[in-house]
Amino acid sequence: MEFGTAGLRAAMGAGISHMNDLTIIQTTQGFCRYLEKNFSDLKKRGVVIGFDARAHPSSGGSSKRFARLAANTFISQGVPVYLFSDIIPTPFVPYTVTHLKLCAGIMVTASHNPKQDNGYKVYWENGAQIISPHDKGISQAIEENQEPWPQAWDDKLIDSSQLLHDPYAMVNKEYFKDIQKQCFYRNINKETSLKFVHTSVHGVGHKFVQLAFKAFDLSPPFAVPEQKDPDPDFPTVKYPNPEEGKGVLTLSFALAEKDGARIILANDPDADRLAVAEKQESGEWKVFSGNELGALLGWWIFTCWKNNNRDARAVKDVYMLSSTVSSKILRAIALKEGFHFEETLTGFKWMGNRAKQLMDQGKAVLFAFEEAIGYMCCPAVLDKDGVSAAVITAEMASFLATRNLSLSQQLKAVYDEYGFHITKASYFICHDPKVIQQLFDNLRNFDGKNTYPKSCGRFKVSGIRDLTTGYDSSQPDQKAILPTSKSSQMITFTFANGGVATMRTSGTEPKIKYYSELCAPPGNSDVEQLKKELDELVNALEKHFFQPEKNKLQRKTE
Repeated sequence: MEFGTAGLRAAMGAGISHMNDLTIIQTTQGFCRYLEKNFSDLKKRGVVIGFDARAHPSSGGSSKRFARLAANTFISQGVPVYLFSDIIPTPFVPYTVTHLKLCAGIMVTASHNPKQDNGYKVYWENGAQIISPHDKGISQAIEENQEPWPQAWDDKLIDSSQLLHDPYAMVNKEYFKDIQKQCFYRNINKETSLKFVHTSVHGVGHKFVQLAFKAFDLSPPFAVPEQKDPDPDFPTVKYPNPEEGKGVLTLSFALAEKDGARIILANDPDADRLAVAEKQESGEWKVFSGNELGALLGWWIFTCWKNNNRDARAVKDVYMLSSTVSSKILRAIALKEGFHFEETLTGFKWMGNRAKQLMDQGKAVLFAFEEAIGYMCCPAVLDKDGVSAAVITAEMASFLATRNLSLSQQLKAVYDEYGFHITKASYFICHDPKVIQQLFDNLRNFDGKNTYPKSCGRFKVSGIRDLTTGYDSSQPDQKAILPTSKSSQMITFTFANGGVATMRTSGTEPKIKYYSELCAPPGNSDVEQLKKELDELVNALEKHFFQPEKNKLQRKTE
């Protein structure tokens, strides 16, 4: 296993390539030494550690066991540890780092990965996930601290230590107090007849979403009974990932039909992501894409801000962020409304760190999102947070219902006002790194050495940005503005028809992903024609750039 900016993620089991007691001890020893080097007051401030409900009975590994071993490592060196006594959503860790001004945070989770996996996610003192060069520094420190320290395995030692604190009760109180700053329509929430279904997909979210609804004076959502309690086997789903669409939501649809609920809110197992579905007038269910929900939440959060800030000049200090592979809808809203929009590299580590920089300069960062159903709606958490996103979506839906509008109708209204943004994203599975490397090398040497494609089928390429090499054809010096990374593949093609498509490798899964978008100016309402054009572009992208047959790539299956 290699420690990167996403920390660690691998299957639980024996051996150095897996998540187990030894690799957790080694990782934490390295991290502890790295923090000692960076913080003279580490022994005063300490760290926070949280865990989800994952477990692997055959190897004895579990998130709780790993969290306790990590706590033991720090405590053995005199470092105070705020160890949650029970399972929590991932966003509670960055929240606690910020709230208690700690040096760092660790969350033991593999999010929505398959059941055999686990992970170790790290936050810096600013409350955001680590970015380079910390990953390299930690990785090196792990290499230098391979041998377990005395009593490294004896996690019972922590129970009698003065250095062990449990932040569970405090955070459960303070977090729900803080997210209420985003509650603007309490009276509507109390009265609404709208019904919601919530599923935590066998993860940690149930209790916390119930509490969030209570904090907003909303009636509790109906919980999918077969999925509400944590179960590390994820018995009712093939993949515990709401991003996969309707398959994960089968039980939610059934409960919603039974109880007459129109909206489904689904968290992934560590409750940092949110999927939303709404019953249409036709009786069909529409599952919103991450980009569509990003458009709705961006519109809603700005509208609420505007209604509460009468000073027209204040908008100049307002920011929204999204990742470079997400829809540019926030850019369109920002242009028309006068606030700032910035895009970052893919992943919340970049948005969280940038948001903190802006907040330190006195700016208001209202919202950030990525198309992988991640939303940061509340400045108290500098990471994606599926709990606050769920309750804010519920308030938005309740408000719209008083205007006789559904979420789908409001989404169309947003597109009518700011221009249609049609997106399509998918992936291919590939377990052979050599094939992936070859595929991207071919794109960089398409018509001879160092030449990128000039067209993709009938679609003419008008611009290329390669964030692996740092090349950007649109810049005067041909150098990309966003940071580049040689360790991951990422190329963005701009087309003459206004389309944009990005191909990239995943940092945590054996996937080559693609993201495509067609943006139309406001007033172009021929959506079907736009969709047809984008479908054709995507088909050309798959055929000419991915070449799935030749490269033996496995398609995403529903």
